[in-house]
Amino acid sequence: MALGSASDSFENVFIKDKHINFIIEQESNRSYEYWLSEHLRMNGLYWGVTALITMKSLNDKTLAQKDVIDYILSCWDEKSGAFGAFPKHDAHILSTLSALQILKIYNNDLSMLTSEQKAKLTKFIKGLQLPNGSFQGDSFGEVDTRFTYTAISALALLDELTPSICKSASEFVMKCYNFDGGFGLVPGSESHAAQAFVCVGALAIMEKLNLLEDVKVSSWLSERQVLPSGGFNGRPEKLPDVCYSWWVLSTLSILQKKHWVDLSKLETFILSCQDYEKGGISDRPDNQTDIYHTCFGICGLSLIDYEKYGFEEIDPVYCMPTRVTKKFTKWKNTNQEQTK
Repeated sequence: MALGSASDSFENVFIKDKHINFIIEQESNRSYEYWLSEHLRMNGLYWGVTALITMKSLNDKTLAQKDVIDYILSCWDEKSGAFGAFPKHDAHILSTLSALQILKIYNNDLSMLTSEQKAKLTKFIKGLQLPNGSFQGDSFGEVDTRFTYTAISALALLDELTPSICKSASEFVMKCYNFDGGFGLVPGSESHAAQAFVCVGALAIMEKLNLLEDVKVSSWLSERQVLPSGGFNGRPEKLPDVCYSWWVLSTLSILQKKHWVDLSKLETFILSCQDYEKGGISDRPDNQTDIYHTCFGICGLSLIDYEKYGFEEIDPVYCMPTRVTKKFTKWKNTNQEQTK
């Protein structure tokens, strides 16, 4: 049987146990590619933790909490006051958010961090904001709406988000809004589904969804469904990819327009991308599986119908279980008030 192909007996069946094994074996696969991906290690850990907790399978047998927390703390960059992707790596906003998300999942009060570390984290993140409201990823100056979302989300997790930060950040996000209803990584850039998520997600956290033409945004997102496969693409005329099951559907969920797409066809597409022999989910049927697409395929299924799969309900803004985010999130109540 070909990699990822679904036989008649397996078609549309979610192979939970094989996915769990696929995730926990990632750390033992110390291939050449493993060492080339040090810069993604913190993100990869977050993808694994999120996939496991969404499947209600995060425990010391699958991923020991002490080992996870010890690894995260070993990535602390004392000079910057934030987290790198790997021990002795420079801090970056992407790895910092992943670290905070994992720690928040394990303990909502972030008690693993000292008050001094929390203060340094806040200073680091706020120091990345530029006068135009955008955020850099680190001290080297790259600007991307991804970094706006990650910074805003991280500050929300730390309970350090302020009105002044939100005002300028939301103004920058809206400058990245395009005539077609999508968002780019900077003003004037091509619309992309992942950028739509980070922009809409950031606005949701900042309680600024009222700035959007939600119908126009939702229409552009709905057009990302590629029929007859049912999967989503990131841009017009591109192939479908499992990861957009998250980037598109989460954004539609935030805007309360999830019903605008064919969820059944999307579900079938995600399931067709499983490797029924070894576990894991790929970008498209018969391609190589990886932890990134496994995570976002599982999170996509949670958004479609978490009860059907016995999953945790996932928060479409934070990509964390709602039972974790309900202790600090405000976006749902805000969105409900704005759409009345």
